[in-house]
Amino acid sequence: MVACDGLARRSGFLISFEGIEGCGKSTQAKLLAKRLEKVGRSCLLTREPGGTQIGREVRRVLLHPAHSRMVPEVELALYFADRAQHLHEVIRPALDEGRIVITDRFTDSSIAYQGFGRGLSRRMIRSFDQLMTGRARPRYTVLLDLKPEDGLRRARSRNERTRRSHTQGRFELERLEFHRRVRKGYLRMARQENRRYIVVPAMGERLQVHEEIWKRLSPRLKVRG
Repeated sequence: MVACDGLARRSGFLISFEGIEGCGKSTQAKLLAKRLEKVGRSCLLTREPGGTQIGREVRRVLLHPAHSRMVPEVELALYFADRAQHLHEVIRPALDEGRIVITDRFTDSSIAYQGFGRGLSRRMIRSFDQLMTGRARPRYTVLLDLKPEDGLRRARSRNERTRRSHTQGRFELERLEFHRRVRKGYLRMARQENRRYIVVPAMGERLQVHEEIWKRLSPRLKVRG
């Protein structure tokens, strides 16, 4: 699916990675960018929230465990504020240069987390989406699917290992049922938009997961290697 506002310019287009906490998005996005560069495609790797200087400040607010009282509407607004800046400052300029942009999360995260997870109405999310992004969508979305029990175990272990528990662990503190609703939302979106979504099981070893992503995605990108 091509982005609603034309987020595919010249030979450049947007690929997003989505999934629950601990599914390995950041790792797989890096591996894909590195492989595409090896076969001669110019890539830009970025993330949400935090792909810009302003976004990094927003990220600190959104992910800090001390902000557990943040209401869902404020959470949604902050994510879309980060996204609007991200599009203006990073994504669209790179696409205009003909680059492939790979982002760790995009609008589908808001639909999954604040919609399915928090219970905010799709109408509200669509309103923010139209206002802040023009309903932009990636050409392809890689969904790394993982059971919430496994994802949370990974994410919490990672946070402890990297000492991020006290600064970036707010979503890892949510109850298991919240993460189950998020996963359910992602899988529903994948069924509804199966031409855009590529669903890959994320439980395997990271290079095995990468090879499965490459096998599924490279024919669509018309690249080899």
